[in-house]
Amino acid sequence: MNMVKIGNFLADLRKEHNLTQEQLGEELGVTNKTVSRWETGTYLPPVEMLQMLSDKYAVTINEILSGERLTSHEQYQQQAESNIKTALGKSVFSLKDKKDYFGKKWLKDHCAELVIEMLILIALAVVGAIFYAPLTVIASIFCIVWAMITNNRKESYIEHKLYDEDLKYLQEQNDEK
Repeated sequence: MNMVKIGNFLADLRKEHNLTQEQLGEELGVTNKTVSRWETGTYLPPVEMLQMLSDKYAVTINEILSGERLTSHEQYQQQAESNIKTALGKSVFSLKDKKDYFGKKWLKDHCAELVIEMLILIALAVVGAIFYAPLTVIASIFCIVWAMITNNRKESYIEHKLYDEDLKYLQEQNDEK
């Protein structure tokens, strides 16, 4: 996607509709500076704004992202494919970033629980070492099992956050057909 070309196209569309940047900004609920940034190619309008601009100017989002009116069906399809590939390639978060984010979120949400569980395990190991030696071995085995269970809980949470919403959306789409 050529941001300057997109910006020039947005400016041309605005001018075709005899609007100033300030007027368009008021209609969309943004400042004239925001409109200016879109039109200079500094920023790309967010998805919801692309939809509003598409409706307002009677062009497709694909045409906006292409920075031109697309007249032929073949040209439209080719640009759509290119725009999708570019958008996916420039996604704000990669899958790894999302996984890291949800992993840290899970640890933050379960921090108190993890500290309490760890203190109980340490107490069990200390009591075992002082009073009953075989209890130390049992505590060690319990620590390993606990770590595995905790890691599994965290990974399940991450997987749920990464994929379940997408699966739900796809199921809804299939149900509508």
